[in-house]
Amino acid sequence: MLLTPKRSAATVMLSACLMLLMLFVCAAGAKLLIEKKPFGKTDDGLAVDLYVLSNKHGMEASITNYGATLVGLKVPDRTGKIDDVVLGYDTLDGYVTGKAYFGATIGRYANRIAQGKFSLDGVTYTLSKNDGQNTLHGGVVGFNKHVWHAREVSNPEGASLELTYLSKDGEEGFPGNLSVVVTYTLPSDRNELKIDYRATTDKDTVLNLTNHAYFNLAGQGNGDILQHLITLHANQFTPVDETLIPTGELRDVKGTPFDFLRPAVIGARIDQDDQQLKFGKGYDESWVIAKSGDPKALTSAAEAYDPRSGRVLEVLTTEPAIQFYSGNHMDYIANGKAGKTYDFRSAFCLETQHFPDSPNHPAFPTTELRPAESYHSTTILRFSDR
Repeated sequence: MLLTPKRSAATVMLSACLMLLMLFVCAAGAKLLIEKKPFGKTDDGLAVDLYVLSNKHGMEASITNYGATLVGLKVPDRTGKIDDVVLGYDTLDGYVTGKAYFGATIGRYANRIAQGKFSLDGVTYTLSKNDGQNTLHGGVVGFNKHVWHAREVSNPEGASLELTYLSKDGEEGFPGNLSVVVTYTLPSDRNELKIDYRATTDKDTVLNLTNHAYFNLAGQGNGDILQHLITLHANQFTPVDETLIPTGELRDVKGTPFDFLRPAVIGARIDQDDQQLKFGKGYDESWVIAKSGDPKALTSAAEAYDPRSGRVLEVLTTEPAIQFYSGNHMDYIANGKAGKTYDFRSAFCLETQHFPDSPNHPAFPTTELRPAESYHSTTILRFSDR
């Protein structure tokens, strides 16, 4: 039997001190991945913070607990120049008073619900209306207008921020106490932002969550996005009526201005004489993501490319659809970040979600959530250059 020599008390103490020092250094290094800053107070005195997540490639994601909102996303271009590629505001007031949903977490129901009504288990629920006769993005005071609880969470991948919100039974007309958790993760060695959504309810309800980031890959406020190229991995889309409510049809994109199966310039067909384009004043429809195998598998849904900067954005999701919106209702927003002005079609959105008005279309994939179930959805915004 081989005996190990006894270590002196001084040696043991030194080893313990070195171990503690290493743990302290590791913890300090991990802490540097998230910087917390004050971001103001709401009118009722609630403190709001801004969290800046960073990785070793210089990518940064700025997130506020007001609306679980993505405020900024800084990524390099083909030359290594870093710029912010999402639209937003420099101050909390912009998000409190703004109506564009810049970077916000949207709920309870992203997109539209016709006539502000749906039936579930034989009960008809009446929602608040904020888009003509329809309910849009959760109603008058959606998830984007609430202060969420934020905490930094340990994650071996990199910087990770968890935000939670309890939507009470009857909020904006929706049933059930709904507990929602949104986690943003910025891996230390990959230029991508992962958004993970989880939720549970104590009563049968409907749920459709998304993030409403507005992108300009040339940099926020740097002109329009009409020369960006878009690819949508979708053979069908959901045509809408004049109030942008789906008709229930799943229409093939082939032979229409909605065919983005191959990369196409956003501005090439956007003003064609097409009824759907006229209804949306440009692109504002939901595309059915082409999936093989597990319908809930993480799948590449879309890709955007800016020839000027070389930046590429790939969107991966577990959701069945993606809403492509070409900034058609942006009418001179003058108080953007860094003094920038946001004009008509100066950004686009790629919102991963379920189909609009699904609670009123039984043939659409269900958005119902029961107390015995758990909601889970993941979207990844992956950046590269060419």
